[in-house]
Amino acid sequence: MRARQLVWIRRISQTFFLGLFLFLLVESRLPEDAYLQYSLVFSSDPDLRLSHPVTFFFQLDPLIWLSSLLSGHRLIHGFWWALGLLLATLFLGRIFCGFICPLGTVHHIISWVKPSLKGNRMIEANQKTPGHRIKYLLLIMLLVGAVLGLNLAGLIDPISLFFRSMALAILPAIGTGLKELFDVMAASDIKVLNHMSYAGEILVSPVFGYGYPAYKTAWFIGLIFLVILFLNRIRPRFWCRILCPLGALLGVFSRFSVLRLEKDQAKCTDCKLCSRRCQGAASPMPSQNWENAECLLCFNCFDACPEEALSFRFRWSPKSNTWPDMGRRAVLGGLVVGISLPLFAKLDGHAHHVSDPRLIRPPGALPEKNFLQLCQRCGLCMKACPTNAINPTLAEAGMAGFWTPHLIMTQGYCEYTCTLCSSVCPTGAISEISAKEKIERPIKIGVAYVDRGRCLPWSGNGPCIVCQELCPTSPKAIYLRKEVVPGPDHAPMPANVPYVDLKGCVGCGICENKCPVRGRPAIRVIAAGESRSLENQILLTGSVS
Repeated sequence: MRARQLVWIRRISQTFFLGLFLFLLVESRLPEDAYLQYSLVFSSDPDLRLSHPVTFFFQLDPLIWLSSLLSGHRLIHGFWWALGLLLATLFLGRIFCGFICPLGTVHHIISWVKPSLKGNRMIEANQKTPGHRIKYLLLIMLLVGAVLGLNLAGLIDPISLFFRSMALAILPAIGTGLKELFDVMAASDIKVLNHMSYAGEILVSPVFGYGYPAYKTAWFIGLIFLVILFLNRIRPRFWCRILCPLGALLGVFSRFSVLRLEKDQAKCTDCKLCSRRCQGAASPMPSQNWENAECLLCFNCFDACPEEALSFRFRWSPKSNTWPDMGRRAVLGGLVVGISLPLFAKLDGHAHHVSDPRLIRPPGALPEKNFLQLCQRCGLCMKACPTNAINPTLAEAGMAGFWTPHLIMTQGYCEYTCTLCSSVCPTGAISEISAKEKIERPIKIGVAYVDRGRCLPWSGNGPCIVCQELCPTSPKAIYLRKEVVPGPDHAPMPANVPYVDLKGCVGCGICENKCPVRGRPAIRVIAAGESRSLENQILLTGSVS
């Protein structure tokens, strides 16, 4: 096949998979028609599921599969896709990096649209440097840490990183900007602008989210993503060459690839066009030894050679394919850091003591130790949550749980019959449950308590029954009792005051979310009493279910 044909096949493949990734990203939320009849959708279809395979790219990712296997000793659902990709890598090299990876495609586009270097500087930049070994250090660190029970792969895995950045930062930022613009247009006295704002809202909301979705630390997530993109100004596809641990893993498996770059030294005129166009600094020049572990299969060198001195052919030659140049320091550094991090992660007390009361995990979450062994911090459950309650943690779960999901009830609440988060978790850190199981077991994520000093009836500042009225359990876990409380002038006054039935409360948080006392609600949910933990209990009769 001619070089130009291969390049166009690669471009078409990259476009298709990037488009598929973005489509699944947008579709990883409550279906559009469900928002139009939100009050009825969960009661009429309690086991609501997303209609598209939003976990496909995570199941295709060998690093997610391998880290989950080593850390949680579990084969995640759909892992055959990852095994198939590793098998393809054994024969074809890093075909995922060149043809499929959506984040790699974004870097490729940026490097092509705005080249960081030109001429001889580009040739120099495309020579192999010791910096290429950093990705192997990161890979060894992640795998060793996973063996010791600390799964941090999702922090820098390209699929998790790209999805988290787009879902929690980039899309919400663009959506917020557009909606604020529409709000300004709607407030205008110009009728045409009013109509344009309403039409724009209808078109934009299904893509960027209804309302103003917000996620804690989203600014930091977005900043890291922009910095990674900016690194392409230093070297083309800097992330792919220097930092990507998945690329390092695929580079190791490409050792036995039968697709090889054949070089004809006699035809070479030393024009260096192949080296200038190379995306991976894989040393394509005939005078150099080809680095098959670094080749991204972009076929640019093949296409650029005017003398046809380069060609890709299928040939079994294991002796010609070299092992990746990891470097002794990178290997030792990866081992040291991989062993140290799991030990340091336990020093904050979260591993051996009761967790932070603010750490309310999604319904169906495994016990904390098992949860951290499997969670990839991808943000899928956060994107799918219809009330925007699930957010990334910062310090609530300690260093080991950084950016893992937890619920913030002042921002949203856990819909009583909703189990979307459990249905989209790609690794089973949140086990899939049904609405019936969630209600009848029941699955508790915490319990509510009343802050009597802030509660309007308890403090004698006025009547209020919002928490009891909205409590979804049957029988209601929040009930009212007539009491005599001191009024504002210290005179006794009768009031219907709320109490919480600890056995019946499931910690859904709608009471906290809808409490009319702003700032710090008068009724709040804490993690104590959660079903997944025997230790984190209030009642002695509590049990794990």
